[in-house]
Amino acid sequence: MRENYLEEYYSFLRFPSVSTDDQYKQKLEECARWLVEKLTSIGLETKLVPTRGHPIVWARNKHQPGRRTVLIYGHYDVQPPDPLELWDSPPFEPVLKNGYVFARGATDNKGQILSHILGIQETIEQDHDLPVNLHLVIEGEEEIGSANLGGFLSENRDALKCDVAVVSDTGMIERGVPTLSYGLRGVTALEIKVTGPKMDLHSGIFGGSVANCSPRFMIAKAAWPSRASMIALNHWRIGSAKRGANFQSMATN
Repeated sequence: MRENYLEEYYSFLRFPSVSTDDQYKQKLEECARWLVEKLTSIGLETKLVPTRGHPIVWARNKHQPGRRTVLIYGHYDVQPPDPLELWDSPPFEPVLKNGYVFARGATDNKGQILSHILGIQETIEQDHDLPVNLHLVIEGEEEIGSANLGGFLSENRDALKCDVAVVSDTGMIERGVPTLSYGLRGVTALEIKVTGPKMDLHSGIFGGSVANCSPRFMIAKAAWPSRASMIALNHWRIGSAKRGANFQSMATN
């Protein structure tokens, strides 16, 4: 590795590009402009695409007919560094320890995307071209849900058509072993509100005629079975006999 690569890495890491906090908005733009300058310097057509949030960096080489098209995705925003007292060194002052660089964003995702950029740089220097048509899309909102990425992709759908998309935002099996991740699980967060009577109701008088919030919620929950995830409530049954409810069994996995 060239000596200047490590210094470039440090420069990239020094930007406190925290997308969750508006006080860092200017730093995010500065970080994006640093990427634009870097990508332009290695011979790629690069532009800063404004969004309603943080800008997207879009770079490409000169496309030629008959070549495969590769899209490389990355992000330059990082998670907040809090709690600061748990850091052994300032989060935005990179430190090299035992062969590892410690800083916020070192592996999520600045290290990976810079590795791609440096690899592209060396290929262009050696061969004066790339063997593929290339797009680089580097956003600044991955850590807050990529709110404006979808609009950018839709607006540039035809221009961004590719044969393969590469996302290097994962880990490696071990040091020195190239690792290909071919699938990741998603995540869903939701809030459920169950509304019932505004006061306690006597079970002997109202039981059976007025629904109880708890079992009603469990009925709704039991309607989400999934053999793959195995989180459904099995055998949940509410009987509507004369009085109350018959909870035959409730099993969770």
